[in-house]
Amino acid sequence: MDALTITLCIVGAALIAAAAAAYITVQMQRRAAKTRAKMIISDAEREADDMKKSKILEGREAALKIASEAEKAASQKMAKAQSVEAKLKQRELQLNQQQGENARAKNEIDAQRSKLDSERSKLETRRAEIDAIEAQAKKELERVSGLSCEEAKEKLINSLKDEARTAAASYINDIMDEAKLTANKEAKRIVVQCIQRVATETAIENSVTVFHIDNDEIKGRIIGREGRNIRALEAATGIEIIVDDTPEAIVLSGFDPVRREIARLALHQLVADGRIHPARIEEVVAKVRKQVEEEIIETGKRTAIDLGIHGLHPDLIRMVGKMKYRSSYGQNLLQHSRETANLCAIMASELGLNPKKARRAGLLHDIGKVPDDEPELPHAILGMKLAEKYKEKPEICNAIGAHHDEVEMTSLLAPIVQVCDAISGARPGARREIVEAYIKRLNDLEQLALSYPGVIKTYAIQAGRELRVIVGADKIDDADTEKLSAEIARRIQDEMTYPGQVKITVIRETRSVSFAK
Repeated sequence: MDALTITLCIVGAALIAAAAAAYITVQMQRRAAKTRAKMIISDAEREADDMKKSKILEGREAALKIASEAEKAASQKMAKAQSVEAKLKQRELQLNQQQGENARAKNEIDAQRSKLDSERSKLETRRAEIDAIEAQAKKELERVSGLSCEEAKEKLINSLKDEARTAAASYINDIMDEAKLTANKEAKRIVVQCIQRVATETAIENSVTVFHIDNDEIKGRIIGREGRNIRALEAATGIEIIVDDTPEAIVLSGFDPVRREIARLALHQLVADGRIHPARIEEVVAKVRKQVEEEIIETGKRTAIDLGIHGLHPDLIRMVGKMKYRSSYGQNLLQHSRETANLCAIMASELGLNPKKARRAGLLHDIGKVPDDEPELPHAILGMKLAEKYKEKPEICNAIGAHHDEVEMTSLLAPIVQVCDAISGARPGARREIVEAYIKRLNDLEQLALSYPGVIKTYAIQAGRELRVIVGADKIDDADTEKLSAEIARRIQDEMTYPGQVKITVIRETRSVSFAK
């Protein structure tokens, strides 16, 4: 045999051996798979049996639970049915008892009805007897008195009328007395309300005006060579110009606020321009006087518009504007007239009168203080004549002339203007001569209350018409606060002079303060 054949035989033998080994391996794997499959099937059957048993047990438990719940529900329904049955039996028993009671009540009612019928018949018989006795008594009365029934009735009516008249007269007197008291109270209420609702700033005018300058070198230029500039300025304005050692200030002295204002404005323009000589001074003063005149007219127009007053004569409007530069006892005249006008309107409205007429009369009531020429007449009379000259209505003219009782009052506006003028002039802080006393009175009020033990703070408010006293809660109790307010009120009455009345309010409070951090 050659080598190829031997090789082929060896390879064939190897292949056969490998095939046999593979066959054996396959057979072994098949047997192992069968064994594994049997084991899996047995495990699955065992798990299925266990699951079947557990499900059967769960089903039995659920069935038992449902049966138990059904039995419980059935027992509850049975108990409810028994309860309803018991209630029905009780209700039936009550109805039977009530029916028996109704029958007994019906019998009693029938018995009472028969008894009442018997009593009614007796009463009718008795009434007939009484009517007969009354008729007989009436005849006997007429015979004894000598009057018939109608005559006696008429006499009784007349006597009742006399009594009613007497009672009515007494009642009318009582009503009139009460009305007088009420009228006084209402008048006080209206006045107080007007004072509270209207208040203006206090304006205090002085007889001098201070003109401030940047440096003292300007003083020499204002004086001029040999004083010619200052003499020309004083002659043009009518104001005394005082140049002294006061640093950076020149004093303008004069009783007329309009002239002082013209001098102040003229000086301002001259200093700003730098050209100061007599001819320039006269030119600037004339120009400023014209500007001030225009401002006066504009102020009068604006005041009339603000107050809603229409149809004023141009000369009256100019006089109203001039009030801005006038003062009375240190109180600015325009502010006083505006305040009086508002007070008059409020008071007239409260009294059912025309507020527009009242406001007009209040604005014009001091017009006699600012005429171009000043005759020897009281300002109220002069103001009335000016109002008549410019065709104001008679009641307004009378209110202007009568507000100081210099002519007789002929309209209801006159007393209103008089009262409101007094209110505006007497208001605390309105006029110069009482400002210092007013401030001192407020301080005295606060110091008086602070002198008491337990008082922490005091505040004088409402222009001194109310004093609020704050006390310590740990030092004074509620009962002592009443005593304290009464004591302070008594001391104010005894020791102080004040207009109107002062309200004392004692405040006691407890405060607790904490901080969240």
